Amino acid sequence: MADDLQTLLDTLAPLLVDGSPHAVALGFRLERIEPGMAEMRAPYRDDLIGDPDTRVLHGGVVTALLDHACGLAAFAGLGGKDATATLDLRLDYMRPAEPGRDVVAVARCVRASGLFAFVSAIAHDGDETDPVATAAAAFMVSRVSQEAAAKARRAFGQSATPISKVEEE
Repeated sequence: MADDLQTLLDTLAPLLVDGSPHAVALGFRLERIEPGMAEMRAPYRDDLIGDPDTRVLHGGVVTALLDHACGLAAFAGLGGKDATATLDLRLDYMRPAEPGRDVVAVARCVRASGLFAFVSAIAHDGDETDPVATAAAAFMVSRVSQEAAAKARRAFGQSATPISKVEEE
C-alpha cells in the first residue's frame, strides 16, 4: 500500500504546487513528498523581501510556505486522494531567516483519522536544528476543498472525476 501511495504522490507532485497560483507566484518548489510528509522550498528573491534595510524574507512568505507544506503532508497522510482545507494554523517565529538564503519547510502528519489530519512542521534556512519558525496545523477534507481540487484538475487537463465524495452537512 505504501508503494502504491508513493507512486500516486509522485504522479501528482507537479500539480501539488502548480495547482496553486499563490504557490507558483511565490516560486515554491516541492522538494519531496512521501506518505505523511512534505518538504517545500521558498526561494530567496528580492521581490519577497519584507524589510529593505535588513533584506529579510517577508514573514508572510514563511507563513504561506508552512501552510502549503502542512497541507501537502496532511494530503499525503490521508492517503493522497482527498484535497484538504486548513482548519487551524499556529506559527511560532523563532528568528528572522538569513538574508540571501532559501527557506525550507519540512512538515509531518502526526495523525490522520477520517476526514481530519494534524501536522507539525519547521521552517529553516539550512539548519533544521535552528528553525526560523515552527507550525502546528489541522486540516479537513471538505466539499469546498474537493471542488477546488476538481477545478485544478480541469485547469491542468486532467480528469475531473471526483476523487472521493464528502457528505454535505
